[in-house]
Amino acid sequence: MFSKKNIFVMILILVGLVFSVAVYAQDKVQKKYTEKLPYTPVITPNGSTMPWTRDKDGAKVFQITVGACQHEVASGMIINAWCYNGQTPGPTIEVVEGDLLRIYVKNELPEGTAVHWHGVFLPSGMDGVSGLTQKSIEPGQTFKYEFRMKQHGTFMYHSHGDEMVQMGLGTMGFLISHPKNPVDPKIDRDFALFLNEWFVEPGTKTPNPSIMTDFNIFTFNSRAFPGTAPLVVKSGERVRIRIGNVAQESHPIHLHGYSFKVVATDGGQIPASAQWPETTVLVAPGQTRDIEFVADVAGDWALHCHRRHHPMNAMGHDAANVLGVNQDDVKDKVRDLVPGYMAMGEHGMDEMNYMKMKGPENTLAMMGGEGQFGPVGMGGMFTVLMVRDHLKDYDQPGDYPHPKGTVADVVVKKATN
Repeated sequence: MFSKKNIFVMILILVGLVFSVAVYAQDKVQKKYTEKLPYTPVITPNGSTMPWTRDKDGAKVFQITVGACQHEVASGMIINAWCYNGQTPGPTIEVVEGDLLRIYVKNELPEGTAVHWHGVFLPSGMDGVSGLTQKSIEPGQTFKYEFRMKQHGTFMYHSHGDEMVQMGLGTMGFLISHPKNPVDPKIDRDFALFLNEWFVEPGTKTPNPSIMTDFNIFTFNSRAFPGTAPLVVKSGERVRIRIGNVAQESHPIHLHGYSFKVVATDGGQIPASAQWPETTVLVAPGQTRDIEFVADVAGDWALHCHRRHHPMNAMGHDAANVLGVNQDDVKDKVRDLVPGYMAMGEHGMDEMNYMKMKGPENTLAMMGGEGQFGPVGMGGMFTVLMVRDHLKDYDQPGDYPHPKGTVADVVVKKATN
């Protein structure tokens, strides 16, 4: 006879075996599903892809809830945002040209809203402009959008009801339609980056959507460096980066180490004969741009907005210019009133990075993050393209092992007069 203890152990083992078989079966189904996809799935760094179900008539059904959420911009900073499905940008909607889409939108905001399908060809009544093409989706209501995807490319969805506030607080996302007939050459890694800018008063949590130009936080997928996830690829892979912008400013996005071709806009594919090499692509409000290149040079390569203030965090633009000004006497007097005061800016702003000056609560440092050679003098709209010759998976690969003799280093240890 089995004792109660032995029976209990056997039950635990049986449950474990059943769970393992279920996980194995799920992995096989997922792998089979992924292998059958007629496209390379899009990766939204720091984001996600929206799940869907299939209706009886073959339509792909998506569920969107718009409401308030807490969003982490980077470690140490959380903001009060308005989001799709609890995140900003909202989950990426991924479909195939020719799909029938059925999208249910529930409004949990304190005011009316509508969802616009930016750049998509559809019936006017499905375009999503509150008051013009439909009634406003009032708080608590759920509306249905339904249309067939007639084109392929990189599109966006965003609020078109009180958009200054709602988009200013984060209601935006990608709608990506893959071609029905895949085109060559095949894409190995497909990334999507949403550009945005915010103004969050230091020490506070709620962005001010009334600000028009003087922003202090700049983000990729609503994350600021050092909170941005890297783009990890294997050497030799063909990479596409899709960039979307429904923010207030234009952003020249620059990639180090490579030239690329702009292969598509939100208006469609650009013929190969009309493409030319670039290292920076300007993405204006309301635009998407797709760039492609072959990652054939290993290393850690910066990807960032090239407006000088945009790869920075929490930057005040009304500070006095004290470059070259000796502040020793003033510093001592201010410390009598404000203990711990640090005089900054005499020798540039990089000293803030090295001195790790602490700012107000829930406020990011202007520059942050550590590289293998020390503090990274960047923040904001900045991330890293990590290209590796040998890569087992796409998890964080760690520091790049530079070949001997390929790193700039000191030759004169101290300047002489």
